[in-house]
Amino acid sequence: DIDLNELLPYIDWNPFFQVWQLRGKYPNRGYPKLFNDATVGEEARRIFDEAQVMIRDLIDNRRIRASAIVSILPANAVGDDIVVYKDESRTEVAGTYYGLRQQAEKDKESTDPYLCLSDFIAPSSTGIPDYIGSIAASAGFGVDELAAKYEAENDDYSAIMVKALADRFAEALTEKLHQDMRRELWGFAPNESLDTQDLLSIKYQGIRPAPGYPSQPDHSEKRVMWELGNIKETTGIELTESLMMHPGASVCALVFAHPKSSYFAVGKITKEQIDDYAERKSTSLNDVETWLRPILSYDA
Repeated sequence: DIDLNELLPYIDWNPFFQVWQLRGKYPNRGYPKLFNDATVGEEARRIFDEAQVMIRDLIDNRRIRASAIVSILPANAVGDDIVVYKDESRTEVAGTYYGLRQQAEKDKESTDPYLCLSDFIAPSSTGIPDYIGSIAASAGFGVDELAAKYEAENDDYSAIMVKALADRFAEALTEKLHQDMRRELWGFAPNESLDTQDLLSIKYQGIRPAPGYPSQPDHSEKRVMWELGNIKETTGIELTESLMMHPGASVCALVFAHPKSSYFAVGKITKEQIDDYAERKSTSLNDVETWLRPILSYDA
């Protein structure tokens, strides 16, 4: 089991206060300045202090449990896709992450490239052996049961609180594991020395985008991650039919080490790319359009 005490320094408290709709006004926006806000500061401090009491109870009495796995697998880019190999011989493919490339026209003055996640992995044609990482982490084991207990006692406040804290622990665990990968497990940034605020400001090398988010809006790519990482069997984190993660306080992400890798939004894409994407994935056009409907530039 993962020691939740080790995650406390990595917690980003700002989303916690958003759960309670506590937003300060300039210059007291964000934690910890929020406590100085004339309108919500006192309430924010009270809820924060009560959260600390619950955290101690959750940890000391082992009421919730965290589980996680990271992987670092040999990979290379082939066009817009990322091919993952079974071993270092790189002769047999274990799976493929399929990519989507930006298409929405940029400003005439812009020199920015039209990005795809595969751009951050060495092409197979270069002969350069590259890698792709992944993280699956959860702090949600036991949370549903505990929240149900609170709700049965008509204590909705505590039910919301434990779910909000579990979400914070899951994100903190992901932050710590990503740091461990950069410094030691993968070791592409062994001399990194960043404080918590630097981590939350993404001042480190590399990125960790998640399937279903702007850089790869297709939630179905999670299936590839789960298969390659043996995630369900190893951690107990499952994918539902709608490809949500269970338990709820769970996070997954791909990890890229390239020093010039950056977050981006794919944005709207054309039917030509959808047709090509469906063909590459060997998936029906209807299935692809269903998952990617929000970013289609045409009516489907």
